[in-house]
Amino acid sequence: MAAGQTRVAHNGLKMEVSERFEKFLSNITLTEAQLKDGATKRESVCGVLNAKYFNSNSGTANSFYVGSLGKATRTRPPRDVDVLFSLPSDVYHRFDRLAGNKQSQLLQEIRSALRSSFPNTDIRGDGPVVLVPFATYAVELLPAFKLQNGQYWIPITANAGFYKNFDSDAELKNIKVSNDKTNNNTRDLVRMMKCWQSFCSVPLKSFYLELLAVNFLNQWGYAGRSKVYYDWMARDYFAYIIGQANNFLFVPGTHETLSLGDTWKSRAQTAHDRAVKAVKYEADKMPYHAGEDWQKIFGTDIPLA
Repeated sequence: MAAGQTRVAHNGLKMEVSERFEKFLSNITLTEAQLKDGATKRESVCGVLNAKYFNSNSGTANSFYVGSLGKATRTRPPRDVDVLFSLPSDVYHRFDRLAGNKQSQLLQEIRSALRSSFPNTDIRGDGPVVLVPFATYAVELLPAFKLQNGQYWIPITANAGFYKNFDSDAELKNIKVSNDKTNNNTRDLVRMMKCWQSFCSVPLKSFYLELLAVNFLNQWGYAGRSKVYYDWMARDYFAYIIGQANNFLFVPGTHETLSLGDTWKSRAQTAHDRAVKAVKYEADKMPYHAGEDWQKIFGTDIPLA
């Protein structure tokens, strides 16, 4: 069934929702100017570090996007630009010989190098990242050391400092495999739920929403259908994550255990209740009323009708 066609709902009524969700996703897509701005910010930061650690004038070498830009789950308005910068191994050995919190000292060296180039920017080292808050974008720089197994060590400054494994390839593959299997439902769902997270101040990290989306679609009976089913997808995702409260997630590649807790559960329950109403309004051919409830979940980027 192609996007734009009507769908016969479980109650026998025809519904049309694809146009609403297509417009919603279009409204939260970064513009070319925003993408270019993010790329420029990345190059300005990584150019400083390439000059310092590699004697190179490249703005992109030894770095790549992680987070939403790396996984193509970015939304508008733009959030941070997450960039991994791979440091040479001799830097690791140099800091490993120091006493005290080696990871904190590493971040402070990077911070100092960047402050020399951007003296009017309040650059902060907050393990594992160095935050460079430019006016339009904040660059979250993740310094890392590549391991022989393809993973990276990233510096954690808490608890006297330590390195934690990070597998960017496995995280990207987790999204890509699911997205390819579900006709782009995975990335669309993550992007929509990041809008809910932002609009409703949901205390649940974007990475958790992403892992939950993959797990949800892996067992959802309509995964891979067109945007005609996106109202059901939103409703059923909320129902799914409510059932995951106080459960655990596992990070691809490293298998780190993440506790979901339940501080966000009441907001998910409210969103689910509103989504149930919105789906009913769609079925009853009351698109404006459906739009009112969708906007209470996602904000005004999703059209009223």
